[in-house]
Amino acid sequence: MASHAAPSPRRNSLLRIGLTLSVAGAALGMGGAAAQAATPASPGSPAAALGHLGPSPVQVLTGAVGHATAPVANLQLDPLAKTGVDPLDNAVGTQIADFKPVSTALLTSPLTSGGALKDLLPGG
Repeated sequence: MASHAAPSPRRNSLLRIGLTLSVAGAALGMGGAAAQAATPASPGSPAAALGHLGPSPVQVLTGAVGHATAPVANLQLDPLAKTGVDPLDNAVGTQIADFKPVSTALLTSPLTSGGALKDLLPGG
């Protein structure tokens, strides 16, 4: 193993400390949200006077993921779609005797028509 790739004791210590702090922070955040949701506030408590302070961190993260991935989901997957030089704009089909014809156009048409990732996913 090359000397620059060999793990040093200091690097290992810093990595362990960073991972420990990350796990502890995540556990505290999730535990606090679960405890807050599990215990109702009594009518005379200060928490009842404050009311509901907002969504839990889990709700915030799941909402943020949807907003962050929306631009990627709307991008056209095939940049050459709807052009005369699109290499994916080809279909192979055949028909044997009186059977219904079979073609690959059903599979390639969402891409060659300029479809985005959201169009290919179920429910998109």
